[in-house]
Amino acid sequence: MVRKTILIVFVGALFIIALAWFNRTSIFLFIAYNTGKVDVAENQEINWESGPAPANLEPGATPPNIVFILADDLGINDISTFGGGVANGRVQTPHIDRLAADGAIFSTAYAGGATCAPSRAMLMTGRYPARTGYEFTPAPDSMGPLIARVTPNTQVEYGLPPLVHNPAHEEVGIEFWDKGLPPEEGAIAGVLKQAGYHNVHIGKWHLGRSAPSRAVSQGFDESLMMASGLFLKEDDPNGVNAKLDFDPLDKFIWARMQFAADFDRKGDELIEEWFEPGGYLTDYYTDEALKAIEANKNRPFFLYLAHWGPHTPLQATREDYEAVGDIEPHRLRVYAAMVRAIDRSVGRVVQKLEQEGLSDNTIIIFSSDNGGAGYVGLTDLNQPYRGWKSSFFEGGIRVPFFVKWPERIKPGTVIDEPVSHVDLLPTLTAVAGTSDPAGVAIDGKNILPLAAGEASSVERANDALYWSSGFYKTVRAGDWKLQVDERQNKRWLFNLAEDPTERTDLSRERPGKLKELQSLIDRHWQTATSPLYPHAMEWPVRIDKTNTEPFERTDEYVTWAN
Repeated sequence: MVRKTILIVFVGALFIIALAWFNRTSIFLFIAYNTGKVDVAENQEINWESGPAPANLEPGATPPNIVFILADDLGINDISTFGGGVANGRVQTPHIDRLAADGAIFSTAYAGGATCAPSRAMLMTGRYPARTGYEFTPAPDSMGPLIARVTPNTQVEYGLPPLVHNPAHEEVGIEFWDKGLPPEEGAIAGVLKQAGYHNVHIGKWHLGRSAPSRAVSQGFDESLMMASGLFLKEDDPNGVNAKLDFDPLDKFIWARMQFAADFDRKGDELIEEWFEPGGYLTDYYTDEALKAIEANKNRPFFLYLAHWGPHTPLQATREDYEAVGDIEPHRLRVYAAMVRAIDRSVGRVVQKLEQEGLSDNTIIIFSSDNGGAGYVGLTDLNQPYRGWKSSFFEGGIRVPFFVKWPERIKPGTVIDEPVSHVDLLPTLTAVAGTSDPAGVAIDGKNILPLAAGEASSVERANDALYWSSGFYKTVRAGDWKLQVDERQNKRWLFNLAEDPTERTDLSRERPGKLKELQSLIDRHWQTATSPLYPHAMEWPVRIDKTNTEPFERTDEYVTWAN
């Protein structure tokens, strides 16, 4: 009887272990859903500071207000300015189109990086990761192991590498909250502060959550920060959700993110109290932006409105979902509705500036932090370009970049010269009539003369723009672009003048040009500073397919570290 009991217990234990193994994804997600959540208070009203113009300004010498609106993961084909629009053009972006038409369109504009945080760091500092070390998007310690565990590495059987978690990411002992932009980098708001600007940040920050690296430590006076990542509560009756069962990142977001914001004011003690936003996140940020404009209409201000949309999770208001019509599949319809909300936001901000009589003396900039993401499973976001977010193919880094300033920029201006987000800081310091941060080397260039028709080109060292993510490095010099994936020991060389969509690799046919651009890469990173912290994961990102399409042995990919 004892032996029989032992046998039953042993067999039962094996069954439980096997059941747990085959359902490990569900178990990991259950744990993620039910741990690590933060208490979220009721919505709190934001009382934006107001004040008169600085006393030291001469009459008529008020510098222009600056409004910078940044979308997140917006594909260049998502807007209709270039003839595109979501769902084969069914969903247009009239407000963004009007902003573009009323000013300058930079038709060859690049994000500073192919993922969120490095791109934003370059926007704020005008410096490459080779100088700042801000090379990887900060991730919670639990994110890498969780995604690695729930990702089905079916690509291995096709000869592709698996998604792997990098243990060194945890070994350095830097908490997620501390993985921020060092304040000594001299972010743009600090420079504008010296020129008399009142600086307001609203929305996503993603450059650090601890006190030294939050927005109010980087020169902003007030910051309404995205505390987590839901646009609405998951069960909100006014919302429509689209979960992506094929995407491990989406599973992590739904498991761990909350509907929350927090607020900082410079000089106040840092008390991170999360509270519910006052509505759908895109609309809530816009509502608060209009209030901030109202409060600051009598003094120079810099408003950095950093939207979360249309980044996942895919959530839209029911009103927007109904307005875009019967688009299929469901996730495309929700995505289209999210883009509609971003477009509405731009229109409302422009209208508010006009109503307050501020339009002529305000420079408005619109862009996206990188290209559209392949993991949402939508094929047309970056057309006609190859590649996705997390790759340096054109689709991953080509972005809309529009600048309106009636006082200096003629409507209908189009600039084909390549520019980058790294150029924003020196451009805005020129707009404000001040100088670049002291004690740091700035990589970007002032592109205002291009927009104002006062110059035909920008002089850069070696005529080059650079991108990097660990062992994956890229340079564009003139019309030529070289991408180097050191993990694969693979190189792609393209002549963008003849092949703007990067279909024909010339690395074998043009060894001299390959060597020339490789020398630029080697020189750029020869004295590079080390990353501030190791990457958490690395995985293959296919260039021509989304996460919904099956793997094939012929699939080209880049190895991405983050």
